Amino acid sequence: MLYTFTGYFHQDIMLRAFISLLTAFIFALAAAPVMIRYLSKYKVGQPVRDDGPKTHFNKSGTPTMGGLLVLATITVTLLLWGDLQSRFTWVPLLSLWAFGAIGFVDDYKKLILKSPKGLASRYKYLAQSVVGLIIAIILFVLAKGPEGTSLIFPYSHTVLPLGALYIVWVYLVVVGSSNAVNLTDGLDGLAIVPVMLCAVALAVFAYLSGDILSAEAFRLPHISGSYELVILAATIVGAGLGFLWYNSFPAQVFMGDVGSLALGGLLGVMALMVHQELLLVIMGGVFVLETLSVILQVGSFKLRGGKRIFKMAPIHHHFELKGWPEPKVTLRFWIATVLLVLLSLTSLL
Repeated sequence: MLYTFTGYFHQDIMLRAFISLLTAFIFALAAAPVMIRYLSKYKVGQPVRDDGPKTHFNKSGTPTMGGLLVLATITVTLLLWGDLQSRFTWVPLLSLWAFGAIGFVDDYKKLILKSPKGLASRYKYLAQSVVGLIIAIILFVLAKGPEGTSLIFPYSHTVLPLGALYIVWVYLVVVGSSNAVNLTDGLDGLAIVPVMLCAVALAVFAYLSGDILSAEAFRLPHISGSYELVILAATIVGAGLGFLWYNSFPAQVFMGDVGSLALGGLLGVMALMVHQELLLVIMGGVFVLETLSVILQVGSFKLRGGKRIFKMAPIHHHFELKGWPEPKVTLRFWIATVLLVLLSLTSLL
C-alpha cells in the first residue's frame, strides 16, 4: 500500500491518478499474454450461438473469462495507490468482486463444465439481488444525513429525499447497470470502451464534488473523500486499455460474464456515490439501448405470436445482420458514447 507510505500523494490527486492509470495499464498489458495462454491451454473458449451472425463462427474457442485480468488489475492497483480506509475504495471493490463472483460461476459452468446455459437465470438473478441489496444497505448505512439518501436530478438540480426507499433505488441501479453492461459485451471491444468513458465522466463529478468550492460553483453536492473515485476511475481506464490491447478486433480474449457483470455493477456504485445515477443513464446510453432492445424483442415475441422487432437482440447483432461489419458497429457505438458522455457533462454548465 504505497499510498500509506507516500504522504505527498495524499495531496496531489491528479499525480496519483496518473500513476494508477499507468500502473494498471502496464500490469494488464504484461499479464494478459500469460492469462491468454493459460485459458487456451485449458480450452476455456467462447461457444458461439448457431443462430447468430455467421461472421462470429470463427470466434468459437476464443479464450474467455479475460475479465478476471481486469478485476485483478483494478484490485492490485488500488492496493498500491488507493486509500483502503475510504468507503470510496472498499465499497466499489466489494461490488466489483461480488458481481464478479456471480459472473465467474456462470462462466465456469458454461465454459468448463460445458453447461449450455451456464448458471440458471433464476439463480443468477437471485445472486445479483442478494449482492444488490447488501450494497444498498451498506450505502444506506454509510449515508450522511438526508442528502446522502437523496436523488438529485441533473440540470434542474432538484433534490428528492428518498429515505428508506433509497435501498430500493440503489438495488435497481446496481443490478440494472450490471446486467446492461453484460448485455452489451457481445462484440470485440464493444463494452470496455464505454465503461472507460463513463468512468472518466464520473471521475469529473467525483473530483468537483470533493472540493467544497468547486461543488458550490457547479451546484453539485459536496462529498468529502470522493477524490478516491478519481483514482478508481483512472485504474479502470488503465486496466481497460491494457485489456483492449488484446480485446480489440479481432479479439484474442473475451471478457466473459466475470468481467461485464462486475464492471457494470461497479459503474452503478460509482454513480450512486457521487449522486449522478440519472446521468449514468445518459452517458451509458449505449448500455440502455442494448437492454431496451432485449426487453422489446422478448416482449414482442411473447405478445405478438413470435414476431420480432429486430433481426436479433441485443441490438448490436441487429446491425450486424443488416450488413454492418463488426468493427463499424463497435466504432459507431463508441462514437455514440463519446457524444453521450459530453452531453452528460453539459449538466455542469
